[in-house]
Amino acid sequence: MANDHEQWQWQEPGRAWKDVGLYHVTLTIPSRQPLLGKLVIPDNDLTQAKVERLPLGEVLLDIQHGVPSFYPEIQILHYCLMPDHLHAVWYVREKMPQGIRGAVRGFWQEVKKMGRLSSFAPDLIRREHQEENAGFNPTQFKERAKNLHKELGTEAYDALSPIFTEKPFIRPMTRYSQLQTAIRYIDMNPQRLATKKLMPGFFCVQHDVEIAGRKYDAVGNIEILQAEKYKPVHVRSIWVEDAERHNYDTPLRNYMNGCVLTARNGAVMVSPFISPKEKEVLEVLLREGHRVIYIADNGFGEYYKPSGGLFDAVAAGRMLILSPWQHDPDKRHVTRAECVAMNGMAEEISSIVPN
Repeated sequence: MANDHEQWQWQEPGRAWKDVGLYHVTLTIPSRQPLLGKLVIPDNDLTQAKVERLPLGEVLLDIQHGVPSFYPEIQILHYCLMPDHLHAVWYVREKMPQGIRGAVRGFWQEVKKMGRLSSFAPDLIRREHQEENAGFNPTQFKERAKNLHKELGTEAYDALSPIFTEKPFIRPMTRYSQLQTAIRYIDMNPQRLATKKLMPGFFCVQHDVEIAGRKYDAVGNIEILQAEKYKPVHVRSIWVEDAERHNYDTPLRNYMNGCVLTARNGAVMVSPFISPKEKEVLEVLLREGHRVIYIADNGFGEYYKPSGGLFDAVAAGRMLILSPWQHDPDKRHVTRAECVAMNGMAEEISSIVPN
C-alpha cells in the first residue's frame, strides 16, 4: 500500500470534468428528513455509532451500485449512508464521453424517481419492508416507480416531490491526501452525528453573543469567554518571507513555538487561522488539547457542523467558533478585507477582561 498514490490519476485544476480522477459525491435530502437510515448508538458508545438502512436508503444504494453498469468507466470506491444524505467516492478510471457530471446527473434522475414514489405513497416502503420476511426488495420498488409516471400522467407525476430536490455536490480530488481525508471524513460521519445527538449544547448556534462591543453568532463552549488570559495568533508575512527567501526562520520559529508555549501556560488562543503557518499552529493546539477561539469568515447555516479537528474540540468543550456575519451558502473564498477584519477581531477578543 506504500505506493497507493501512484495508482490514482489526480484531477488537476482547470482540467475537463471528463478526465480520469477521483470525485467526492454528496447527495442530500434538503428537508433533512431522516428517510434513508436510522442512527443507532449502542450503549451510548460513540465509537459504535452506525446507521441502519431504511428501505429508501437501500434503494438509493442499489441505484448507486448500478452506476457502473451504465458507466463502466466508474468504480464506486467508498461510501457511507446517513439518515438524510449519502457520501461517496467515485473513481473514474477512463476518460468519459459525457463526463462525471453526466453520470452524476443520470444517477440523480433515477434517485428522484424513487423519491416521487416515496412521496406519493410514504407508507409503501414501510409496508413492503414489514411484509417481506426476506427483507425489502429494491428491484420491485424501482419497477413500481417506473410505472408511476404512466399511472398518474405527466402533470400529476411532475407535481410530486422528488424529495432529492438538490443536485448532488461533486468535488474533484487533486492529491492523494485528499482521498485519505475524504474516506476518513466519510467513515466518521455516524460518530459525529452521534456526538451531536448526545452533546447537543455545544453544537447549537447561539446568536448575538456580545464581545468587546461586537456581536457574534457562536458555536461551542461559551464559557471559554470566562478565561483569565487570551492571546491572538497572527503570523506576520515578513517572517514567512524571511524564512522562505532568506533562509532566516528564527523569528517565525520563535513566534510559532511561543504560541504553543503560551497555550500550555493556560491562555486561550484566538485567531481566524488563515495562513498555512497559522494553520500549523492550530494543528498543534488541537493535538495538545488547548482551548481555542476560532473566528470564521462565514456564518452558521441551519445544519452547520464543524469539520475535522474543530468538531472534536467543540465536542470536548475546548473550542468556541465565532462569526460576525450571517451565513452565505454561496461564499467560497475569504477576501483580504475580511482577513484584516478578523485579525482585528482576534485582537479585540484578546483584550477582554472576564466579569
